[in-house]
Amino acid sequence: MKRPPPLALTLGDPAGIGPQLAAEAWRRLRHSGEETFFWLGDPRLVEHAVPVTCIATPEVAAAVFADSLPVLPVPCEVDVIPGQPDSRNATATISSIRQAVEYALAGRAGGVVTNPIAKHVLAAAGFPYPGHTEFLAALCDMPGEEIMMLASPQLRVVPVTVHVSLRNALNTLTTERIVQVAEIANAALKRDFGIMAPRLAIAGLNPHAGEHGMMGDEEITIVQPAIDRLRAQGIDCRGPMPPDTMFSAKARPHYDVAICMYHDQALIPLKTLDMEEGVNVTLGLPIIRTSPDHGTAFDIAGPVTETCRADVSSLLAAIRLAGEMSAYREGRGS
Repeated sequence: MKRPPPLALTLGDPAGIGPQLAAEAWRRLRHSGEETFFWLGDPRLVEHAVPVTCIATPEVAAAVFADSLPVLPVPCEVDVIPGQPDSRNATATISSIRQAVEYALAGRAGGVVTNPIAKHVLAAAGFPYPGHTEFLAALCDMPGEEIMMLASPQLRVVPVTVHVSLRNALNTLTTERIVQVAEIANAALKRDFGIMAPRLAIAGLNPHAGEHGMMGDEEITIVQPAIDRLRAQGIDCRGPMPPDTMFSAKARPHYDVAICMYHDQALIPLKTLDMEEGVNVTLGLPIIRTSPDHGTAFDIAGPVTETCRADVSSLLAAIRLAGEMSAYREGRGS
C-alpha cells in the first residue's frame, strides 16, 4: 500500500511553546508507527535537543522520521528569546503556514497541523487576518467558507459566529449563516470523520432557548427556520436546545456535533470537559487543518531541552486527528 503523505507541522510563534511541542511530539511518535510529520521551522531552535535532518521536500520526511526530526527550514529573522515574542519573526511564522498549505493543496502533505500563534504579534507586523482560520481560507481561495470545529473524544462543537465581539455576534447571527455552518459540518462529519448519518444538535441563543419567546424571540425568528430548512434537506438535527443542559453527560451521547450560536457558548463546555485533548479543526476547506486547543504559553516557554515543560497532549491529539481525517478522505479510514 502506498505510504500516505506526511503531515505538515507549522512553526507557530517561535518564542512560544511551539518548538518544545514539535520536538516532544517527534519523541513520542517516532517509534509508534503512527503519524509521520515534518516541521516547518528554524532548526536552530530544536537541534540541540533532538536529532534533526533538514529536508528540501516533504517526500523525504518518512525516510528519516524514525531517527531524526525532519525540518523543512524556515529561518527566523532575529534571535528567538523564549517567552519574548518579536514581531520581526512574524515573517517566519506566516511563511511556515503558507508553505504548509501549499504542500497540502498539492497533495504533498496529508494535512496541516498548526502550532499556536500570537495574534497581536502578527498584527503588529501588519498581518491582516484575525487568526489562523481566516488566513487558511484566504490561502485556499475560499474566504468565508471556513468553519471552526473544536473536537475531543467527549464532544464536538461548531460556533456559528467566531472571532467577533458578543454584541457583533448577536447582530450578525442569521438563519442563512446557521444553515451554511450546519451544512458544512454535516458534510465534514461524513467525509472526514466517517459518520455516515450525522446527528446535529442546534443550540438556542437565549436562556432556556428563549422559553417560547419569553426570554427572547431569536429561537423563533432565526434558529427554528434554519432547523426547518436543514430538515427539509434530510439533515438530522434537533433543537433549538437549551444551552445550559445540552452539554450534560446524559445529553451528549445523542448527537455528533453541537452547532452553537457564538464562540464561548461552544468553547467553554469543550475546554471544560477536555482541555488536554481538545483539537481545533477547520472545516469547509479543500485541505485538512487541525491545531492544539491552547495558546502560545509564553509564560512557560523556554529553550527546547530533552525535557518538555509544556503539555504535548493537545498537539498529539491534533496530529492523530489530522491523520485519521486524511485516512477517511483517502478511503483508508475504518
